[in-house]
Amino acid sequence: MLLTRMLTAFVGIPLIFICIYFGGLPFYIFMFAVMFFCVQEYLTICNKYKPHVILSLLMASAFFVALQYCASSLNMVAVSAVIMLLILFAVEVFGENTEHSVGRISISFLGVFFIPLAMMHMVYLRDMKGGMQLMLFMFIVVWVLDTAAYAFGRMLGKHKLAKSVSPKKTIEGAIAGIVFGVAAAVACRYIFMHDIINLRQALILGFVISIIGQFSDLAESLIKRDGNIKDSGKIIPGHGGVFDRFDSYLFAAPAMYYTLHLISRAY
Repeated sequence: MLLTRMLTAFVGIPLIFICIYFGGLPFYIFMFAVMFFCVQEYLTICNKYKPHVILSLLMASAFFVALQYCASSLNMVAVSAVIMLLILFAVEVFGENTEHSVGRISISFLGVFFIPLAMMHMVYLRDMKGGMQLMLFMFIVVWVLDTAAYAFGRMLGKHKLAKSVSPKKTIEGAIAGIVFGVAAAVACRYIFMHDIINLRQALILGFVISIIGQFSDLAESLIKRDGNIKDSGKIIPGHGGVFDRFDSYLFAAPAMYYTLHLISRAY
């Protein structure tokens, strides 16, 4: 298992860095694939609610494309949400089985709206000035905080963080994740981002990503707990599913994007 994980990382990590480096279409295609598999795995997890799988994947794909070409227009996002809900309601209204119809609509909509919107913020970040460095910054901070939270949680963890959702996560581990995440952010700033963000901005971004990233991981754990599964999928050998690997970015990517806009004006 360890060898499989190492071989997968040996191939996967360079692929991610290559896509980040080139940006543009290669990174967009990469994120489209990530989004698609995340939605597919999410729908599989929620199978007990009988979500509209094919329809949901089609709508999620169309929404992701629309988000790219409409440059995050709030009007477009709102209109897309209304259209997707209208379609989902129409399928239920004219369908033969109305039992649990509201549940199917809710589960399907969460997948087709939130996941593409969250993942598109990674594309928005890459398209910003200094986008390559910003993406590397976020990936490094998340990887460091995840590793620190896991290691210190195992060594020192005594107080459960959210035992009903993820019994192994501890408050001590979460605090270590924040400390090391912020430290990683500061290190990134001095190593390759000194001309993009200042020290105060690095501290703020590191703090936001470290907190929101861990919460985002718990949010995905909540979904898996409801589906009574351990891994979201098996597509990545030794690592589980794509949803498992990118869960931290569901809230962290939008949080970093909007925090950047706020602090760039304030500082």
